[in-house]
Amino acid sequence: MTNHSRQTFVFKVTLRHIKPSIWRRIEVPATYTFWDLHVAIQDAMGWLDCHLHRFDLHDRSTGAIAKVGVPDPYEPLIGRRALPGWEVPLTGYLQYPDLMIDYTYDFGDNWEHRVVLETTGIRDGRLTYPRCLAGARACPPENCGGHPGYDQLVRAIADLEHPSAEEPRGWVGQSFNPEAFDAARVEFADPAARWRTAFAEEE
Repeated sequence: MTNHSRQTFVFKVTLRHIKPSIWRRIEVPATYTFWDLHVAIQDAMGWLDCHLHRFDLHDRSTGAIAKVGVPDPYEPLIGRRALPGWEVPLTGYLQYPDLMIDYTYDFGDNWEHRVVLETTGIRDGRLTYPRCLAGARACPPENCGGHPGYDQLVRAIADLEHPSAEEPRGWVGQSFNPEAFDAARVEFADPAARWRTAFAEEE
């Protein structure tokens, strides 16, 4: 039996529909739940975790789909609600070799991410987990209109002659650089504390 307490998972998370790619490589404890992974993705990407999210887990060998996230009693998801991410361990699904994971954040802007399990590892007692190993390009600003809006934003910022170039600079900040990313600057929140902040008032 695998000792998951000593194991790690390394994921590559890529924001879909944007070129050049915006991506992160993160290493998380194998004891994580999907809620914990959600928090790690948010922090590594640079999102603010102010919208709903959902994981779609596809078994490519059988076609089965599971949905994991924040249950919404008003949202019909193939006849059932999403499973609560904080109750679903990663190891419950990552045993399937044909598993494909999609992660959607903000159902308005609809930021779709492909999450790929690249490898497993052994925890190093000298290191702190989760950790961001690598990545490329800055996270889009929240509420910018999804990937079509972000494409327009980047073009406007790059084109100094564009009549609306100063407008996006005004609301994303003069220092926003779409190409900038430094894995060493990523800071990860405590998933349990994030959960209490999000749901304590509902208890």
